[in-house]
Amino acid sequence: MTRTALSPTAPAPWWRTAVIYQVYIRSFADGDGDGVGDVAGIRSRLPYLRSLGVDAIWITPWYPSPMRDGGYDVADYTGVDPLFGSVEEAGALFAEAHAAGLRVLLDLVPNHTSSEHPWFREALAAGPGSAARGRYVFRPGRGADGSQPPNAWTSIFGGPAWTRVVEPDGRPGEWYLHLFDPAQPDLEWGSPEVRRAFEDVLRTWFGRGADGFRIDVASGLFKDYSTPAMPPPPDPASGRYVAPDHPTLDQRGLHALYRTWRAIADAAEPPRVLFGEVHVADAGRLARYLRPDELHGAFNFPFLRSPWQADRLRRVIDETFEALAPVGATPSWVLNCHDETRTVTRYGRPSTGIRDRAIDDGQPCDVDLGRRRARAAVLLLLALPGVANLYQGEELGLPEVEDLPDDVLADPVWERSGHTLRGRDGCRVPLPWSGEAEPFGFGPRGTRPWLPQPRAWASLSVEAQGADAGSTLALYRTALALRRSHPGLAGPAFRWVGGERDDVLEFERESGLRCAVNFGPDPFPLPAGAAVLVRSDGTGADGPLPPDAAAWYLAR
Repeated sequence: MTRTALSPTAPAPWWRTAVIYQVYIRSFADGDGDGVGDVAGIRSRLPYLRSLGVDAIWITPWYPSPMRDGGYDVADYTGVDPLFGSVEEAGALFAEAHAAGLRVLLDLVPNHTSSEHPWFREALAAGPGSAARGRYVFRPGRGADGSQPPNAWTSIFGGPAWTRVVEPDGRPGEWYLHLFDPAQPDLEWGSPEVRRAFEDVLRTWFGRGADGFRIDVASGLFKDYSTPAMPPPPDPASGRYVAPDHPTLDQRGLHALYRTWRAIADAAEPPRVLFGEVHVADAGRLARYLRPDELHGAFNFPFLRSPWQADRLRRVIDETFEALAPVGATPSWVLNCHDETRTVTRYGRPSTGIRDRAIDDGQPCDVDLGRRRARAAVLLLLALPGVANLYQGEELGLPEVEDLPDDVLADPVWERSGHTLRGRDGCRVPLPWSGEAEPFGFGPRGTRPWLPQPRAWASLSVEAQGADAGSTLALYRTALALRRSHPGLAGPAFRWVGGERDDVLEFERESGLRCAVNFGPDPFPLPAGAAVLVRSDGTGADGPLPPDAAAWYLAR
């Protein structure tokens, strides 16, 4: 079956075919030697990003914050935390990135603020029924004395989702909602004041030069408080990971909000873009967020969460195209991010889909196998029509760091879970750039990175891999250069071919360019006369494709 998501005669806006590279700012590059990545570090590495072949970067929150959740607890949405730099440095970054042909997307966190935000401090001081409390989700407790939380909702980070406050008169009082950490109180999106404030945030950063936003928890701003408890997670065999009746996701009010934001983005000169972290029950629900007057894109989490299985990935790809085509939307493929176990480690385990880190503990990991699969997976990702999203360090084949000392763990999940979940720090360890020992070029000599780097990363640094034609970095550079230059990857055409084996995915794009991915235990012969462009197993030969490998080739 042939699928064409966009008209082949209409020029595609840049974002429809973009490769977006996620910069986790704390761990990308440290310019001042304090052990934490910053704006200066990003500026110093713009030549690397350009040479890698990406089109845009998405930077995780750099706003003023107490850093209880790595900056996702925002105290001021229009500033830059001194830990990372200044507003003036941010402006210089925009200018330098644009001069290098790179666009810059910022991370917007609208579901909650920091508990140190002036609004929340005012809400605590103002008391029940005040306009200040109307900006947040405050509710009286249950029971005769209000000592029970308003409902039985649980926090994503562990524990209850409600915390009781002490009122200005010293008595126990109302409860406030925090779907994450208690230091991250949820905003009330029924408040016109909240809406106006975020509209101003968009305009402020667009005016400073930001090219758009990635919207955190984009499907979770409105809630259904009539549901007393969270529903159980769906059966993994269903392919779903979000219950269709979840009270904190995909609720009414979101689409009107994003139509307003899209109008603001479209009115900017040039127009800006909005990508959402959208968790919904199925691809049809996702498509509703991608109508022409709403978000430009939304990350394809079923693709990220899929196990390393041909049938599961094919189903995700088919469902995505079928759901998005009626609204003219572009898929946004992703394999990893700052919230998930790194791809190399995930694919090296017996269970290769996204799993709870507590379950992962103790599962054996074959890093070599995981890296082979991760190399094949990125050729699959980059060959699909649409947006490709990369997470920093994936181009180096970095594994999850699973032996971080307990005393350095900073993710609030560690504390909220009662030290049963180690959290996400293992995928956030600072990058290795050069040298034989820590800090591996992450910062100036003598820098002590905020999370320790494994000694074995000396062989995985940018410097080490840059001299190795068979490295993962070399594979990424080759594939990204082909994606940018080869006419076979320029258009929207897509059709499945082959089909002789259920454990092989093979599809064709434009001009006879094909991608084949072998998920099975036996080698897969490429067609006679195939002209190989790139292979994940590090050869340019046209011989059989080994297990857990992928190739791009021209069919003759």
